[in-house]
Amino acid sequence: MTDKITNWTSADDAMVENAIRRGASRRELLKMLLAGGAAVAAGSVVLGRATQAVAATPVSGGNFKAAGWSSSTADTLDPAKASLSTDYVRCCSLYNRLTFLDKDGKTQMELAESFDSKDAKTWTVKLRKGVTFHDGKDLTADDVVFSLKRHLDKAVGSKVAKIAAQMTGFKAVDKSTVEITLADPNADLPTILALHHFMIVADGTTDFSKGNGTGAFVLQTFEPGVRSVVTKNKNYWKSGKPYLDSFEFIAITDDSARVNALISGDINFAASINPRSMKLLESQQGFELSKTTSGNYTDLNIRLDMDPGSKADFVAGMKYLVNREQIVKSALRGLGEIGNDQPVSPANIFHNADLKPKAFDPDKAKFHFQKAGLLGQSIPVVASDAATSSIDMAVIIQAAGADIGMKLDVQRVPSDGYWDNYWLKAPVHFGNINPRPTPDILFSLLYASNAPWNESQYKSEKFDKLLVEARGLLDQAKRKEIYGVMQGMVSEEAGTIIPAYISNVDALSSKVKGLEANPLGGMMGYAMAEYLWLEA
Repeated sequence: MTDKITNWTSADDAMVENAIRRGASRRELLKMLLAGGAAVAAGSVVLGRATQAVAATPVSGGNFKAAGWSSSTADTLDPAKASLSTDYVRCCSLYNRLTFLDKDGKTQMELAESFDSKDAKTWTVKLRKGVTFHDGKDLTADDVVFSLKRHLDKAVGSKVAKIAAQMTGFKAVDKSTVEITLADPNADLPTILALHHFMIVADGTTDFSKGNGTGAFVLQTFEPGVRSVVTKNKNYWKSGKPYLDSFEFIAITDDSARVNALISGDINFAASINPRSMKLLESQQGFELSKTTSGNYTDLNIRLDMDPGSKADFVAGMKYLVNREQIVKSALRGLGEIGNDQPVSPANIFHNADLKPKAFDPDKAKFHFQKAGLLGQSIPVVASDAATSSIDMAVIIQAAGADIGMKLDVQRVPSDGYWDNYWLKAPVHFGNINPRPTPDILFSLLYASNAPWNESQYKSEKFDKLLVEARGLLDQAKRKEIYGVMQGMVSEEAGTIIPAYISNVDALSSKVKGLEANPLGGMMGYAMAEYLWLEA
């Protein structure tokens, strides 16, 4: 028997691909191949080729259901106020940004056709034409001006108000041209505007309950803290997208329950699963894991303006008490890279690879705890499933403390309400930070003296000055040098301990196609709904 195919054409390939899409069985497909002159072995080759082609070709239709790991009754559809991954996912489905980051971390145009500047201070933005909001209104420069100016209004409560404050002038030159003026030069502006918070909303919007954007989906249902349902925007300006008919997003805070919902078929996608829960999938067929390491981390925050963090030796002792290797191996099950107590990950071109992490040294830790007069005292440490793997990390650190007589009282609190009631507030607690594309954004959000999410209340005039200096430089080598110094300052002086950069693992049905990594985090930087499709 020969492997040669007689009179087989590309049209025959298409016929097989269409049969696969219709759900033809393997036996039926082989009969089709034999009838066309294909030998058994050659038929298997054709079948494999056709199957791969079908898998790689987007299919329209289907209802996609996904579960995230966090939610709150404060969930919002106002991009400016978004703070949780659930907010980002929903906003990405309903709205668009001027720019977005692709899988390689490069800034691409979205609602903007171009971003131009001669001095990195005054920027001219040309908008795409033919873009409409869900209510039929055309996108204009006025919408962009309104959307960006909102972040400067204190009454709005924007989560990126400090970052947006550098934008001091907005002008609608004409219906499709916007001029943005900065207080000082910033070559990162196009990248900054790729953040989820800078989604474009319609001019004058005050009611965000309808989710009226220019995005791939139209809002049908939104129940804060529960779920959202969106349906395909048939007038979407991106030709052929989205592929899905609908997208339902819920939150299941318990990892095992989230994976079980995937296995049972209740959902197609379980976001950010704990390494322990991966075992539930090991013996199952029809499921896949997607791993991305893009700068997400869980950190231990010690507030420097409260006891015991007001004692420098307590902070120093904790940094020596953290066994980073064990945390990566045990708490993260190997899914992470060791961190050096600063937020710029190895995935970033500005990462300071010469900055070594503190070595695990219980004797030095004990010395500092004794010097602080705290050895033997009970110190509360707040942890929650809301902050990825923080409970496992806390237990590891607690055990190391017990070996030297340091009593760390791990207080496990519910996920619900954690970000409102404990994060940024408790003297010693865990946080979880999603990836950000530039050091300037990370430092502005988390470490500048006036940073809105200054987790340890770190204050340094020198740091603030370096932040401004680096922001305006066009010399990339000089910027990297300055950012390297700033990473060292944070590592040594701030009260944040970043043991590792976490590899995010999403679990999904094998029928889900099109998923790629993105530097803004898992779920394709939270924008997956627009790009995924379901295999027929």
